[in-house]
Amino acid sequence: MLDRLLSKLPRSLDPNLLVGLSTADDAGVYRLSEELALVQTLDFFTPIVDDPYDYGRIAAANSLSDIYAMGGKPITAMNILAFPITALDEEVMLKILEGGAAICEEAGVTLVGGHSITDKELKYGLSVTGLIHPERIITNSQAKVGDILLLTKPLGSGLICNAMMNDAAKPEDVRNSTEVMVELNRLASEIAVQNDAHSMTDITGYGLLGHSLEMAKASNVCLRLDTAKLPVLPGAQEIAESNSYYSGGERRNLKFVTPFLSKADSVSDSTMRILSDPQTSGGLLIAVDPVAAEKIEEKMKTAKKQVWRVGECDERRGAFIEVFSSAFAIR
Repeated sequence: MLDRLLSKLPRSLDPNLLVGLSTADDAGVYRLSEELALVQTLDFFTPIVDDPYDYGRIAAANSLSDIYAMGGKPITAMNILAFPITALDEEVMLKILEGGAAICEEAGVTLVGGHSITDKELKYGLSVTGLIHPERIITNSQAKVGDILLLTKPLGSGLICNAMMNDAAKPEDVRNSTEVMVELNRLASEIAVQNDAHSMTDITGYGLLGHSLEMAKASNVCLRLDTAKLPVLPGAQEIAESNSYYSGGERRNLKFVTPFLSKADSVSDSTMRILSDPQTSGGLLIAVDPVAAEKIEEKMKTAKKQVWRVGECDERRGAFIEVFSSAFAIR
């Protein structure tokens, strides 16, 4: 729905707006000078874990990720908080804000204030401002035929969180998922920038399929995703195969992408759930030439960080997204 509505809004004619609404990118970029531009974003959502401190950490890391996805450096942040003051103790509010502050401190981002309102439903996130050189912006619209697709975090956080809300997730799987979600995408972004990544986006609420579609459309290429190489969080595959604990976001993501999708018969319904699962504070999807991809992999390995090859960019002959499994390829 949002995709359809945004297309009806007037487009800015300001020549200093370098990245706006037209390509559904992760953040807006506004040029201040020939050597400096602002990167701006905001994000907030309802709790996806029970612990308020972890909720604050996850929401903050998720908000900062949009700046990293553009290749920018976040410098300041402002809290956004909707809080049910008659239903929750103020200690809960404090823990949420402490969690957000801890992530900002880790990222070297200065919290400069924020805004709160009374609401029946708890919501928290950040408005973030970053800096970037106008000629070094990494958008979602520059993926090239022949590029390798790299992913920097495993998938399945949405499935695990939704199962947790139904008391059906293992505590160790929730803990592991939480640690993945609070991890900053800062290092992966820096390494991608240093190695001339062509295009980049972070995987959040639209799932890997939805954000891949945005990149494919903006770049006018076909993204071929190899399901045999997808990294999946412990416990997520089991939940996907249970044929239960669906979220509205998961169903909407798959419905939205299906008209632009070609899927091999060997790809299971449970795998499609992983692909369309709404992520929170997911990894970066990076499109980069094969030589640079090897350099990124080596530098991530040296930093003791994981990265996975999940596909490639090809010429578009019809579908924007092709989903297949190399495990079933004819040899």
